[in-house]
Amino acid sequence: MRDGKGPSRAPVLQFTNCRILRGRRLLREDLWVREGRILDPEKLFFEERLVADQQRDCGGCILAPGFIDVQINGGFGVDFSQATEDVGSGVALVAQRILSHGVTSFCPTLVTSPPEVYHKVLPQIPVKSGGPHGAGVLGVHLEGPFISREKRGAHPEAYLRSFEANAFHDVLATYGSLDNVRIVTLAPELGRSHEVIRALTARGICVSLGHSVADLQVAEEAVQSGATFITHLFNAMLPFHHRDPGIVGLLTSDRLPPGRHIFYGMISDGMHTNPAALRIAHRAHPQGTKTLSGSIAPMDVCVRHFLQATDFVMLDDSLHVQATYISGELVWQAEEARQ
Repeated sequence: MRDGKGPSRAPVLQFTNCRILRGRRLLREDLWVREGRILDPEKLFFEERLVADQQRDCGGCILAPGFIDVQINGGFGVDFSQATEDVGSGVALVAQRILSHGVTSFCPTLVTSPPEVYHKVLPQIPVKSGGPHGAGVLGVHLEGPFISREKRGAHPEAYLRSFEANAFHDVLATYGSLDNVRIVTLAPELGRSHEVIRALTARGICVSLGHSVADLQVAEEAVQSGATFITHLFNAMLPFHHRDPGIVGLLTSDRLPPGRHIFYGMISDGMHTNPAALRIAHRAHPQGTKTLSGSIAPMDVCVRHFLQATDFVMLDDSLHVQATYISGELVWQAEEARQ
């Protein structure tokens, strides 16, 4: 029998004395995890013939997935868009403080800024694993400057940009290196945007549609080019209209590529988005709910508000639901609990 302690195998962690939510019931169960994945204990014991390398006593507490905040512009006195000499220390402070709100990984987000800010800040925010020291950094979210002037919101108009003749070259000239970038929010109605969307997605960067006056056809074409996310649904975009629902119409569009899922963010702080709008979005497209910035409400507060507004069921007997949040917005992903 292998004891699982060889140098080539990742260690297995067993959480004991914990409660796990399944089918709206809190059950006392142990949980086995390896490299961030939940394991089937029967397969572990009888097929792999392994035992846990480490045990962690939870003291009867509820064991739940951590939140992933994919859009947070700062906090606790830190603004990620400020080009200081030590951006890393501010990121580390926020990473540590958001743990108490249930956030275990996040995307530091920069609002529209001049090129010199991106060139100085982006190299200082590398991808980093999380732990007791703080939440992990998944990569930077760049919200702008390639957005609509009409729907710019709080973004400074002087730094907004459009795509010129060599569109992706303009992106690189603006941002500098994209090595640490994970998400880019842009307005798909800008000329040559589809060229940029294809280039970004080819590099593994998620393209989000937002701060936009795009109609539904333009939004659908952007998704066909590779866009997969909507930044703060309902906010900073054209309002829903029955003749042309705009970006909101992507929730029920029948012109998306087969198998393509559109995730979306909503500002679920109880102020920016009416509870009825939260319910409309969730019932129209429950697989792709996300939360985004625009609020100072902490993630756990926004998640509670979303749950109260939609009566959303978080777990059933076969699915492990992970809440992904953005400083006031929220993403839910259902994953197989047993690998």
